[in-house]
Amino acid sequence: MPSLKFRLALFFSALLAFFVTHTPAENYVLAGKQNSRIQYELSQRIVPMSGMKSLIISTVVPATFKSPTYNQEVSDVRFDFQPQPTNQEEKLDARGNKVITATWSMPTAPITASVALTATNWLQLTPLSTSTPFPVSAIAGPERTYLQATKQVPANDPRILAKAKELTNGVTTEFDAVQRVLAWVIDHMSYVLVPESYDAMYSFETGKGNCQNYSHLAAALLRSVGVPVRVVNGVTLKKTYDARVGGGNLTLGMAQGRHSWIDVYFPDLGWVPFDPQQSQLFTSNRYIRIEVGLDNEETTQDGLIRWTVARGVQGQPEFEESINADFPLDETSITAKRQSYGPKSLLLSPEVKATFVPYVAVATPPPPPPQETPKEVPKVDTPKPAPVDKPVIFGNLEFPEGVNFAFVREVATTSEGTQELRKNFLVETAEYVTRSAQYAQVFVLKEPLELRRIALALQKYGGEGSLWIEILKDENALPGARLATSEFVSVERMSSRPGYRWQPFDFSKSKLQLAPGRYWIALGFTGSPVVNWFYSYGKPVGPSDGTRYKTIFDETWSNSLSFEFNYRVEGMGGK
Repeated sequence: MPSLKFRLALFFSALLAFFVTHTPAENYVLAGKQNSRIQYELSQRIVPMSGMKSLIISTVVPATFKSPTYNQEVSDVRFDFQPQPTNQEEKLDARGNKVITATWSMPTAPITASVALTATNWLQLTPLSTSTPFPVSAIAGPERTYLQATKQVPANDPRILAKAKELTNGVTTEFDAVQRVLAWVIDHMSYVLVPESYDAMYSFETGKGNCQNYSHLAAALLRSVGVPVRVVNGVTLKKTYDARVGGGNLTLGMAQGRHSWIDVYFPDLGWVPFDPQQSQLFTSNRYIRIEVGLDNEETTQDGLIRWTVARGVQGQPEFEESINADFPLDETSITAKRQSYGPKSLLLSPEVKATFVPYVAVATPPPPPPQETPKEVPKVDTPKPAPVDKPVIFGNLEFPEGVNFAFVREVATTSEGTQELRKNFLVETAEYVTRSAQYAQVFVLKEPLELRRIALALQKYGGEGSLWIEILKDENALPGARLATSEFVSVERMSSRPGYRWQPFDFSKSKLQLAPGRYWIALGFTGSPVVNWFYSYGKPVGPSDGTRYKTIFDETWSNSLSFEFNYRVEGMGGK
C-alpha cells in the first residue's frame, strides 16, 4: 500500500492528536494579563585608584516600547552623579539608543552614578493573529539592518544556514519558522552561568551558554533565513508571578540582574519580544528594556566604565553595582494550559492563530522488548547482592562557588589604550528559602544507594536558628512521607563569607538504604535564618516537575517552580 504524506495546517488553539510516540512536552499556552508600576533604580559606585587620569561612565536611557503583548512606558527619569562630572554629553547611537556619557578628570574620591525611573509595564496575553508568509518578502527600511551577520551572530555560516533550512523546511508562515527554530534552540541548549564563549557557534557546537548565547544562536538561525532579529539588553527583576495551571500554580521568575533577549520582526505585528530561554511572542513585565543592537558586542554602552591612567600605573578601580525595584502596583491574572506538543524544555506562549505544524521533540527510543525466556532454564545458585561499597556523588552540581556577584567584572584594554569594565550577565539565581514556605527538590536514583550526606548550594545573609533536610518519598509525583532527617546545622556556624558554597547535611547515622526511584530533598528550619538556595535556569538534571514548594496555607505540594535547585547527593552504591 503506498505511503500517505500529508501536511497538517491548524490554529495554535486547535485540538491536536498525535499518533506517534514523543517526549512529553513542556509547552504552555498562557492567557491573561499583568499590570505593574515599577520604581526602578540602578546604581554604580566606583573608587578610583591612584594615578587615574580620567573616568568615563556611559548609561543608556530606557525607552518606551510597545508591542502586541509586552509594553513599557518610561517616565520620571532621573540621573544623579556624585560628585558632579567634569563633562556630560547626550547622543543617539546608530541603533537609536540614547546614551548619557559622564567624564571626571583626575578623580580621587569615590564616584556614584545612578539612574532612577518609573516604568509602567503591562502585558496582554490574548490570542494573536499573524499571517506573514515564509519566506518573508524582501525587508526594506531600518529592519533590514537586523539581517546582518556578525562575529557573535554568524548568520552566513554554512552550518547555521543548513540547520535553519532543515528546521524550516516546508513551512509557509513566518510564525511557523520562528516557533520551530526557537523550540529547537530551547531543547538544544543547557544554561550555564559562565560559558567559555558567547557567540552562536560555540552554543551550536556545545549546546551550552548563558542568555547571550541563547540570543545569539536564535538570532543567527533566524537571520540566516531572512527573519530580522535584534538583540535586546536590559534587566530582569526578581519578583515572581504565578500562572494558574490545573489545581496548582506554576511559579515563574528570573534572577535580578542584567539579561539579554531578542525582538523578532513580523511585518503584520511589528517588533515582538522573545526570550529564547523560555518564551515566545512576549516577555513578562518583570523585564526592563534598556538597549538594542545587532549583538551583545554592540549593546555595550549601558553600564560601560572606561578610564585612563598615568604611565606605569597598575590595577583597577573598585566597583559595585546594585539594582533595586519596588512595585507600588502589581496585578497579575494568568492561566496556563499545558500542550501535547512543543519542546521538552519549558516554553511559554500566548495563543497564536497562525498556520503551522506543531513542533514535536525527538523521542528517546524505547528499550528493546525482553527476550523470550528459554523453556528449560538450568539451575544456578542465586548470587549474593553485590556489596554497597562504591562512592557515589551526583546532582545538579554546577554553580559559581564563592563568587561575590556585586563585584564581578572583567577588565579589558581597547586598541587606544583605554581600560574598561563592561556589564556582565553573571546573575545571582537564588531563592530566599527560609521564610513562609518550604521548598523541595527531587532527585532520581538509578541504582541502590546508602545515603551518607546531601549538600545544598547555600549562602547565609544573617539570622539565627537551625537548618536540616528531610528525605521524603515520592507519592504520585509529589513529596510524600518522611524517610529520614539529617543532623541539624546551626545557622550561626555557617560561613558568613560572600558567595554560595556547599553546605553539607549529615545522614550517616540513619544508614538509610534507598532503592532506585524518585526522592525529595525538603529543607526545614527553625528560628529566623536568612538563607538563599542557588538554582539553575531550566531543569539541567531532573524532571520538569521536580521543584516544588508549599506555603503555610497549602495542604499539598501543588505549586511548582520553573528552575532546579543545586544539590549534591553522596553515598555508597554498588553494581
